[in-house]
Amino acid sequence: HSNLKLLGSGYPSASASRVAGTTGMRHHGQKYFLGGVITCFSFLLTPSQRLERCMSIVTSMTAGVSEREANDALNAYVCKGPPQHEEICLGLFTLVLTEPAQAQKCYRDLALVSRDGMNIVLNKINQILMEKYLKLQDTCRTQLVWLVRELVKSGVLGADGVCMTFMKQIAGGDVTAKNIWLAESVLDILTEQREWVLKSSILIAMAVYTYLRLIVDHHGTAQLQALRQKEVDFCISLLRERFMECLMIGRDLVRLLQNVARIPEFELLWKDIIHNPQALSPQFTGILQLLQSRTSRKFLACRLTPDMETKLLFMTSRVRFGQQKRYQDWFQRQYLSTPDSQSLRCDLIRYICGVVHPSNEVLSSDILPRWAIIGWLLTTCTSNVAASNAKLALFYDWLFFSPDKDSIMNIEPAILVMHHSMKPHPAITATLLDFMCRIIPNFYPPLEGHVRQGVFSSLNHIVEKRVLAHLAPLFDNPKLDKELRAMLREKFPEFCSSPSPPVEVKIEEPVSMEMDNHMSDKDESCYDNAEAAFSDDEEDLNSKGKKREFRFHPIKETVVEEPVDITPYLDQLDESLRDKVLQLQKGSDTEAQCEVMQEIVDQVLEEDFDSEQLSVLASCLQELFKAHFRGEVLPEEVTEESLEESVGKPLYLIFRNLCQMQEDNSSFSLLLDLLSELYQKQPKIGYHLLYYLRASKAAAGKMNLYESFAQATQLGDLHTCLMMDMKACQEDDVRLLCHLTPSIYTEFPDETLRSGELLNMIVAVIDSAQLQELVCHVMMGNLVMFRKDSVLNILIQSLDWETFEQYCAWQLFLAHNIPLETIIPILQHLKYKEHPEALSCLLLQLRREKPSEEMVKMVLSRPCHPDDQFTTSILRHWCMKHDELLAEHIKSLLIKNNSLPRKRQSLRSSSSKLAQLTLEQILEHLDNLRLNLTNTKQNFFSQTPILQALQHVQASCDEAHKMKFSDLFSLAEEYEDSSTKPPKSRRKAALSSPRSRKNATQPANAEEESGSSSASEEEDTKPKPTKRKRKGSSAVGSDSD
Repeated sequence: HSNLKLLGSGYPSASASRVAGTTGMRHHGQKYFLGGVITCFSFLLTPSQRLERCMSIVTSMTAGVSEREANDALNAYVCKGPPQHEEICLGLFTLVLTEPAQAQKCYRDLALVSRDGMNIVLNKINQILMEKYLKLQDTCRTQLVWLVRELVKSGVLGADGVCMTFMKQIAGGDVTAKNIWLAESVLDILTEQREWVLKSSILIAMAVYTYLRLIVDHHGTAQLQALRQKEVDFCISLLRERFMECLMIGRDLVRLLQNVARIPEFELLWKDIIHNPQALSPQFTGILQLLQSRTSRKFLACRLTPDMETKLLFMTSRVRFGQQKRYQDWFQRQYLSTPDSQSLRCDLIRYICGVVHPSNEVLSSDILPRWAIIGWLLTTCTSNVAASNAKLALFYDWLFFSPDKDSIMNIEPAILVMHHSMKPHPAITATLLDFMCRIIPNFYPPLEGHVRQGVFSSLNHIVEKRVLAHLAPLFDNPKLDKELRAMLREKFPEFCSSPSPPVEVKIEEPVSMEMDNHMSDKDESCYDNAEAAFSDDEEDLNSKGKKREFRFHPIKETVVEEPVDITPYLDQLDESLRDKVLQLQKGSDTEAQCEVMQEIVDQVLEEDFDSEQLSVLASCLQELFKAHFRGEVLPEEVTEESLEESVGKPLYLIFRNLCQMQEDNSSFSLLLDLLSELYQKQPKIGYHLLYYLRASKAAAGKMNLYESFAQATQLGDLHTCLMMDMKACQEDDVRLLCHLTPSIYTEFPDETLRSGELLNMIVAVIDSAQLQELVCHVMMGNLVMFRKDSVLNILIQSLDWETFEQYCAWQLFLAHNIPLETIIPILQHLKYKEHPEALSCLLLQLRREKPSEEMVKMVLSRPCHPDDQFTTSILRHWCMKHDELLAEHIKSLLIKNNSLPRKRQSLRSSSSKLAQLTLEQILEHLDNLRLNLTNTKQNFFSQTPILQALQHVQASCDEAHKMKFSDLFSLAEEYEDSSTKPPKSRRKAALSSPRSRKNATQPANAEEESGSSSASEEEDTKPKPTKRKRKGSSAVGSDSD
């Protein structure tokens, strides 16, 4: 699953070139791909026609020789090095796709020569699936399915990721023959290889979620009914045998099960869910457990094909409000025009609410808002059932909303649809308000109280977060009919009059919207997603979902080999400029184009140039140089020569001229304006500029020009511009992202080191080799990714990321020379079931540290739980390595907590929301440590400081504590019996008593291990004050009184 996120990371037209990149492919590809070879493989082209060479290498080695000789030749070639290994794998892979008759033999050879566990092949399959699946001929699709089946049979690591990518290609609301074939083919693989499926929890959940959703679409013909029965049997068997794995789907599992509830097998399942949940799993407590669990983004995203996802992301990140009609019309024609597509509305609405979470910058811009798209989708519903399901999808996260677990972004669209529709479309607002009122008693009557609380919490949170200042104008609006207004007043009296509703539910700690975006749900999408390519709008092909959790790599725009048409723009240009643009179009080679481009730049910089023509010129350049933005930018071999050659593109002349000017020059501003216009039409130019400033010798030391560029764009903000450009780079070219990372962090520290947004972009797509490269950069001093004032916040954000991403973040942190004390407070946020990655990394780091009092305090502050061994394990380690120091710190903490009156303890605890160290906690952890050290030679509990502290606590604690921790206190009894003097005298006697006496009479017992926080080691100087406090407390009685 982690590997899947690293696939397809290059820019499709170039990275996919590693799959099949050639214009030739002779007769092989032509028979199997739409439109012949050029269309099929153009998305995979490289100038060297690499794939054809790979295939010809394989063919030359295997033609006319025996199978054994062929195998020997292939193995000998593979052993020469990684490039040769990749060539042979690609050649064999291409033969499998294009020559069905040779497929079995080629796969056998592939299995023999592969040195990376088929990783190259898995990468290429994912790239084809995510980028050009719709372009494949039927025969080639069949071969892909055949190949995946063979990979699954062989148990190849990572084949589950390919299966999930295949499932993503199965469109909802589509019963065309090709889509049904794909659904059945993937289902057959999963059914045939059931034992293999059961090894992957995420594959089980994803398959159940996918086919539960598809069952609704498959009815009518005998073929569809047969497929439906296979899907029902498949889902029922997994749900009954592996219900806990399916439980990870969350509340949307209930929604999908409701849609199929009338099918007999699911009726029986529903009876068990409601009346006998233990029959499904001993850990399953009932339907409320499911409904209170938020559905992960990866499930919501998996039910949109890459193409749908691309278009939707384009609309939510690039289309301006008011200019969306043609995009919506195109989308409706493409996906929503058939009766079967009615069910797709729910998938789209759930995706928009749960996955597309725009940043603050996008929210405050004129980009098409989410509520507008949802409002439009609601109006496209033509059946009552579809409309009701769409409304349920919109309000679904409201019903069991908890501010602690759910995001405001999931509930915001519904309230904004109602708010913004009140004036232009009051009927939409009315029907949604009516639905909100009626869903409370009708969703599931036994849980009506929970639903009511969920809706109330949602409304309260909306007001608290200032999504709307108050709700009275919405709920008590004269445009609503009297009956509805009366119902609203009855259901929500708190919101109909008072502008500040009472707080009846716990409101989450105020967090910036950006923090919401970047922290929540790091399971986020295990799928690559795509760049928009609306067929009638090639010039705006850019989708960079700014949303942090949404990790996607773009599907490249459709590449059609036909002349670029810039005729509409030419008439708007001056004659001389028009001639130069035409020369540019006809330019036969790069050098000639560069000369013409320089002439155009010179003309733009002339005093009499009409700046109003910049926009038209930008449109021409964007059309002419589309090829600049197809393919990986970074050369395969990074040398000074290759870098300099790569920045020799005609469009880069604008960058070169910019670097040669003074920033206060009017020409400088004019070129920035031209770049700003280009940026609007082709946002990829942002990271191309970053690359030029990093790679070109002419731009040495000029990286700050990017800041001037960012301020000249419509975004006008360096941080926003930088994050969007790095996101686009991440989607297109991961190698380039890694190449730019040191420069970006060095040149723009204030923009990169304060939040985890950029870090998450990087760790979401890098592989282990790229991680190691970044670690080396850090250790050599070329890269700083963390600083003391923000590292803690970033690591806290990372707790919701994927496992591999978290480990990457911790590896990068550990490469820095930042004291552990800086981030030790993160321990307060770590829960043993939810954050195993961070706990493991922290534990391993703490064992290298000498304990300070603050560290010990943080460790002891962890809640005691029998399954949480963190505290016990680190304390045990410290016992072995630093017993005297640990004893002094524990003594100090015990005496401090025992001396504080109960009220002051509670006040102190409330001042820090998470760090609550109580006397009982310390004693529980010490008792666990005692048990853990039983039967060992460790004499930790015979040390004088520990015995003094236990004696001190025992003298003043209540009887309940004395009984609960009697074994612990018994360790101090002999020490206590050695003197009957008052506390001061007894302490002196204790200090003089030899430690060996205690060793002889008492085994050292203890159990506690945990790590966190930092502080000074000054406790040796503190016995006297604690002695006075204890004397006072013993005079008046126990602290617990």
